[in-house]
Amino acid sequence: MAFSISTKAFQPSQMIPSKYTCDGSDVSPDLKWTEPPPNTRSFALICDDPDAPSGTFTHWVLYGLSHDSAELPEGLSKDAEVGYPKYKQGVNDFGRTGYGGPCPPKGKPHRYFFRLFALDSDLQLPAGSNKAAVERAMKGHILAQAELIGTYQRK
Repeated sequence: MAFSISTKAFQPSQMIPSKYTCDGSDVSPDLKWTEPPPNTRSFALICDDPDAPSGTFTHWVLYGLSHDSAELPEGLSKDAEVGYPKYKQGVNDFGRTGYGGPCPPKGKPHRYFFRLFALDSDLQLPAGSNKAAVERAMKGHILAQAELIGTYQRK
């Protein structure tokens, strides 16, 4: 089995329930992953919407997840530092730390990519870093990437 990411909240490429969006409670979905590469030292997660009218919109940036972690619970705190051992959340394009759920304009469905990166190092970044800083720090350290896509459309 290959490195993969899943959730109980929705099936791959299916509609994300409103509970996880700005039309609901705006809580993060549970996430679980399996089969990371053997030399994984940490994980980073980026969730974004490439269908946003102004270009790709970042909904969640999380990094510093321990190599032995295998899941995130539903409704993760939006604090900049979370869990034990501590991992960090970055600033999303809403200008806040933590998860900011789908909130597209009315119209066609948007796709939301939850991308989990297995890294061969620990990212030495402060809490609250943005997606660009995390991507720069990950460069040359990505062992594997797992992806989960969900969709959402506002009525």
